[in-house]
Amino acid sequence: MRTIKLSQASRPLAEYAADLRNEIVVLTSGNKAVAAIVPLKETDRESLALSGHPEFLQLVERSRAEFREGRTLSLEEMKQAFPAERSPNRRLQPAKARQPAVTKRRSRKRLRG
Repeated sequence: MRTIKLSQASRPLAEYAADLRNEIVVLTSGNKAVAAIVPLKETDRESLALSGHPEFLQLVERSRAEFREGRTLSLEEMKQAFPAERSPNRRLQPAKARQPAVTKRRSRKRLRG
């Protein structure tokens, strides 16, 4: 991770962004981080949107606090607490590979009369 003071940035931010590889560049002002230039090559839009969403961050912090306090469940305990009582929603299941449709050729017969 590189740190650049905004007052000492000598190039446009677009050039710093173009030079990113797998490194985060933190921009500071008065020794406080004010922004970051982050490579997004391996990041999907949903992760990016959630990473700064206040409600999601509250959920993460609440979960971390529960974990620190030892309030966790094992996978087996979760299965017992939430048994699969109904069949899964098929719309949420991955699509199966479809077999190509077989087409039959029909021969045309001329009727002679």
